[in-house]
Amino acid sequence: MEYNTARDYLIIPEYGRNIQKMVDYAITIEDREKRLRTAHTIIVSMAQMNPGIKETADYNQVLWDHLHIISKFKLDVDGPYPPPSQEELNKRPDRLEYSKKSIVLRHYGKHIINIIKKANEYEEGEEKQALIFAIANQMKKSYLKWNRESVNDATIAKHLFELSGNKLVLPEDAQLIAISEVIQRNKIVKKKKMTQKGGPRNNNQNKRKKTNYQRK
Repeated sequence: MEYNTARDYLIIPEYGRNIQKMVDYAITIEDREKRLRTAHTIIVSMAQMNPGIKETADYNQVLWDHLHIISKFKLDVDGPYPPPSQEELNKRPDRLEYSKKSIVLRHYGKHIINIIKKANEYEEGEEKQALIFAIANQMKKSYLKWNRESVNDATIAKHLFELSGNKLVLPEDAQLIAISEVIQRNKIVKKKKMTQKGGPRNNNQNKRKKTNYQRK
């Protein structure tokens, strides 16, 4: 019996071991034309073994690239595409740098900060006042996600004023969305998510089980 631990490492597991064996055999073919015909046959088999690859752009070239990779770049054939660069494939990606920007009052999120900056550019008028009111309401919703206790409108107005560089002022008589309404909306959204995950289906299954039990 041949165990997987004794077999060669699968270079691209999606295609399976038989494809890798076919590629290993193709490498040993001395006749160049026959080797090319065998490579075309292997490409067809690879497409059948991994049909999802057809959803990618230029999937035929991807198949030929994978063929060369599986052969460890030892398969010498005149394919329709040049083999990929081994150096480029082995090249380590550039290191991603973390954002060094410090966000004040993180619980409001970066998008709120960007919206506030955009609101600063608006000219004074009804449109800007409506935007200020909408931003303040969103800030209150975000605050309540972070702190379920309570928050007064004066705190939101103070934070909005600070984040805008002392430019956006929420009117003192402005009435923001009620805390109870925000909590109720969060419950509805959570309930919808649970329903989409199969809550009703489970309930129906429980009902069927109960019905079958009652019949017995």
